[in-house]
Amino acid sequence: MNQDHAKPDPFRLAHALRGIDRAVATAFACILVVLLVGSLYSSNFLSADYLLQQLQVASFLAMASTGLMIVILLGQIDLSVPWVMTVGAMMSTAAAGWGPAGVWVAIPFGILCGMLFGLVNGIGVAYLRVPSMIFTLGTNAVAQGLMILRTGGAAPQDMATGAMRDLATGRTLLGIPNAVWIWVLVGAATVFTLKRTVFGRAVYAIGNSERAAYLSGSSTRRITVLAFMLSGALSAFGGVLLAGYSTKAYQGMGDPYLLPAIAAVVLGGTSILGGRGTYLGTVAGVVLITLLQSILSIMQIEEAIRQIVYGVTIILMLLLYGRAAAT
Repeated sequence: MNQDHAKPDPFRLAHALRGIDRAVATAFACILVVLLVGSLYSSNFLSADYLLQQLQVASFLAMASTGLMIVILLGQIDLSVPWVMTVGAMMSTAAAGWGPAGVWVAIPFGILCGMLFGLVNGIGVAYLRVPSMIFTLGTNAVAQGLMILRTGGAAPQDMATGAMRDLATGRTLLGIPNAVWIWVLVGAATVFTLKRTVFGRAVYAIGNSERAAYLSGSSTRRITVLAFMLSGALSAFGGVLLAGYSTKAYQGMGDPYLLPAIAAVVLGGTSILGGRGTYLGTVAGVVLITLLQSILSIMQIEEAIRQIVYGVTIILMLLLYGRAAAT
């Protein structure tokens, strides 16, 4: 009898295989392919130090992608990510110039500024019923204008605090970059929120059908506002880390992150139409995009080609999910 239980059950194995998200599995398979190709171009591509460095760089993109994933699960989009990241970086470094007290409040102040932009986005989408693509694009322009007004269009002279630099570049525990540990903590909190809380379940429900979620008793407007606030806060936090990595903030520092963030989310299997996706997939997407950026850099592929790659990826995934939803 024990021997019978020890034998593999083909039906159970088939059921387990069906439960694997194909998009996530594909993303991880692509990661292995990129690692293999990268090792052919550089002998250091598979070294532990190089991979840790790539994870450190990926953590900045991960912050923006995490917040964006929550918004996309609603069936919405947040195009204000680039300049909200810049706001988080510039306002945190600005606070650092306020003296001893400013050093302590620099990081939370930068995150709070991003959260306020998220609040504006949420109100515009949830209560004013403006399409998220249009409203967040407008918010992005407003954020850009405000930062240009503040600095006069010149590079700000404010520098990142020691805490910002330690979070972005330090290695306090086990030789692993602090930024990676922050990503782990944010990721764990995100998984718990999406899987174990009323808010998380409501996000998936709204993404599948906002009307059905509303009729079932969910406060769809409040959930939408909270989702955009999380997106704004996490984008700003990504900007704070990026400022710590660069030691200072500068104009347009978040511009290169919008398309990669969207591509990372959809590559990981999150439906651009909302209601379906896992954080593990977003992690795979972020790692894949970061490694792809690295190998394109090693191959000396110009930035314009990289943007084409991200755009084509998003279009293909949108077509894929659009067909899946239609059937």
